[in-house]
Amino acid sequence: MRIRGMGEKAQRSHIRAIKDFAQFLGHSPDTATPEELRAYQLHMTDTVVTASKFNVRIVALRFFFGMTCGREDMKRYMQFRTQPRKLPVVFSVEEVSDILMAAPGPGLKYRAALSISYGAGLRAAEVCDLKIGDIDSDRMLIHVEQGKGRKDRKVMLSPGLLNLLREWWREARPEGWLFPGKPKINPISPRQLNRAFTSAKHMAGISKPATLHTLRHSFATHLLEANTDVRVIQVLLGHAKLTTTAQYTHVATKTIRDTVSPYEMLAKLQDQTVKRSLE
Repeated sequence: MRIRGMGEKAQRSHIRAIKDFAQFLGHSPDTATPEELRAYQLHMTDTVVTASKFNVRIVALRFFFGMTCGREDMKRYMQFRTQPRKLPVVFSVEEVSDILMAAPGPGLKYRAALSISYGAGLRAAEVCDLKIGDIDSDRMLIHVEQGKGRKDRKVMLSPGLLNLLREWWREARPEGWLFPGKPKINPISPRQLNRAFTSAKHMAGISKPATLHTLRHSFATHLLEANTDVRVIQVLLGHAKLTTTAQYTHVATKTIRDTVSPYEMLAKLQDQTVKRSLE
């Protein structure tokens, strides 16, 4: 897994999946038969394992048998489950403002961190891993180092966000990590940032079933509603596929509302037909 450049989180996920499979089998998983593999998939279905967790385990098993054991034939006996595609929850601009203003203190640490998540569309781990040197005020860019998929990218740094980050720097004088944890040699963790978001959402009186990632969804949706090219949004988000970014067209309600229905043209033609008949 390391040789193929797989991240630590993905490695842990794969190992958990193979442990679960081995526990079900009761013997070494590399000796599993096609019948046992089918039985395991039925077991996961019967125990109401979610479609996403089911598919994560199948990916791990495909890697295990194909790469680790050299048993490519076993892939024939594995099947992914389709899962219902749900539209992402999105905040209004007013709701985002309320959440950021309600970010827990003392100080500006969590308000600044959550503001980057919305203002630059960063994932939680990407926000936590930012260093002081990643903020390029001359070019008005933020450098995201080794984001999801172990890819670097540049994202926008707005003047308002830069001012907030400068206020945070003057307040705390962080060195190294932009948002240091305890001890300061480590950055804050995504778990800490998620807790801060949940607290801010509660204090803002917002009851939507939203997570910290909703700020990133809202960033993309609000850009799309401002007529930003979807391919530019794809680059900013670091999506490998345009189809992933295109999902936001389904929740960009302002864009949907402002689009003129072809029925309006039909209605005009019908009015003209009525006038001609009266004449």
